[in-house]
Order: sequence, then structure tokens, then C-alpha cells
Amino acid sequence: MPDGDVRTRTLRIATRLFADRGFDGTSLQDVADEVGVRKPSLLYHFASKDALRAAVYEQMLGHWNVALPRILRAATSGEDRFDAVLGEMIRFFREDSDRAKLILREVLDRPREMAAVMRLHMRPWIESVAAYIRKGQETGELHGDADPAAYVVNVVTFLISAIAVQQLLAPMPDEQVMREVLRMARAALFVPTPAPRARRSSR
Repeated sequence: MPDGDVRTRTLRIATRLFADRGFDGTSLQDVADEVGVRKPSLLYHFASKDALRAAVYEQMLGHWNVALPRILRAATSGEDRFDAVLGEMIRFFREDSDRAKLILREVLDRPREMAAVMRLHMRPWIESVAAYIRKGQETGELHGDADPAAYVVNVVTFLISAIAVQQLLAPMPDEQVMREVLRMARAALFVPTPAPRARRSSR
């Protein structure tokens, strides 16, 4: 197996095992067995279990610091940005629901460590999206009483939680759940556009 494939496969499998069993409940030998390599081969790519965990976070959360600026530059309106950012977030976490499960588990298992990880990886793009929300508030397109940063954090939390636990609470199609998440997130942010009045017929 080529080195690049070993690293990619290891990160994917480590994400799943850490999400299912927890970091403390997963050994490097467990990961190596699932990957199909010997433990020394795994240690060639990741010097320790902590290094593997850090690489999982770097790949998973670092994605947003690359993807988000591109999405915001490409979108031409507030609604386009909203749809593009939420759409990418849904695509990313639905592509591998273990990502959402891992974040939820780690937040509960080791909140102090996760707070530092989130500040490092998520604060920059949360602040970027919040800045765009403030611009929309200035134009009256978005609710002026919304707290931009708190809104972003709450929507991210809501989305990750929905993806991580929805099949446990009430099994239903993913599309149905995500449509409702989008509807609620949109309603909390955008000022409704008044319906045009029907013209009265003159006699």
C-alpha cells in the first residue's frame, strides 16, 4: 500500500474508531489492525496516538479555513453565501458522519482540550462568516438583533448534533432533517420579504 494511501486510510479509520470507542478506548494497534498495516508502519506516519489525533483534527477542521474563503468570494449575494456555506457544511459532515460524531464525543469527553482545538481551527472562519452577517444587517437584509458570532456557533452546533444523533432519536431520511435545519437557520437570520400586494382592478 503506497505511503499516501496508508496516511489517508489511517486518518479515515482513526476518525471512525475515535468516534465509536473514544480516544482513550482506541489503541494504535486497533487502528493499525483496521488499516491493515503493522504498528511500526503506522508510527512511521504518526509518531504517537496524540499525533494521530492532532492530524485527524487538522484534516477535519482545517478544511474550513481553506474552503470558506473560496465559498465567500464566489458567492455574489447574502442568500448565495448562506446557501453555499450551509450547503458545504452539510456536504462535508454527511460525506462522513463520523466527523460529526467525533466532535460531539470529544466535546463531552475532554471539553478543555476541545475548546483549544476549536479556537485554533474554527474561530477564524466563524469570525469571517460573522463579518458577512454584519454587512447584511447594515443593509437590512438580515435581522439586526441577531448576534452574528453566536448565530454561527449555534447553527454549527445544531447542524453537527443533528447529523450525529438524528438516526438514534428519530430515524428519517437525511434530506428531510437537513431541509428543516436549513429552514430554521434561514428563518432566524433573514428578514422576510413582504409579499407584493395584488393590484385592484379599476372599474
